[in-house]
Amino acid sequence: MEETISLRNLFQVLSKRLWLIILITFIAATVSGVISFFVLTPVYESKTQILVNQAKNDQQLYNTQTVQTNVQLINTYNDIITSPAILDKVVKELKLDKSAQSLSGQIQVTSAQDSQVAQIVVQDTSAKRAAQIANTTATVFKKEVPKLMNVDNVKVLSKATLGESASPVKPQPLLNIAIAVVVGLMVGIGLSFLLEYLDNTLKTEQDIENILDLPVIGVVTNIKDVPKPTNVSRPDVAARVTQRGETYGS
Repeated sequence: MEETISLRNLFQVLSKRLWLIILITFIAATVSGVISFFVLTPVYESKTQILVNQAKNDQQLYNTQTVQTNVQLINTYNDIITSPAILDKVVKELKLDKSAQSLSGQIQVTSAQDSQVAQIVVQDTSAKRAAQIANTTATVFKKEVPKLMNVDNVKVLSKATLGESASPVKPQPLLNIAIAVVVGLMVGIGLSFLLEYLDNTLKTEQDIENILDLPVIGVVTNIKDVPKPTNVSRPDVAARVTQRGETYGS
């Protein structure tokens, strides 16, 4: 015997346990909001840009091969920027209470395809410290790269600045709450169908027909107890009854 589930049955299951879905969604959104606003530490982001470009003399014209070489060097420079050779000096100069390896987890170096500009992105719980780390890393790298690569082709294109009203990039409370609402809805709907699947009680005539594979020929409805009328003593009614009794007796 095959069981078929219609959209109507699905909506009936959801409507029957709508309170459970709403409750789970509300709890998930509330927990996410509390954690985002009061538990997680805000993280700020600061950026600085460096330009990789060979120094030119009067006789040197624009060379496509030189530009391509600079672009290829950026990949190497990205690894050097986050290496202990650079970050150890950054930690020492800023007197940070962390290791170079820990600091490298806060720094991300990115560059667009076929671009000679690299961007140093730093994330930290302090907006001021994030800008200091970004600028110091770029300065130290520019100073140390001639010793490491025997080339002097790095310039600081733009420095990280601290805005008057710096806003954190993490956490994002509204996004976290939206995700929690979606997850809560999914969990609530899944739990509703699970409870419906585990519920093996018979509720309708259709359930009996599906299990016994026999037609239902009669249904016994629920009979509620009818309350008995209470004896009401009213003077006017009693007088009429007495009067009628005397009339019939005569």
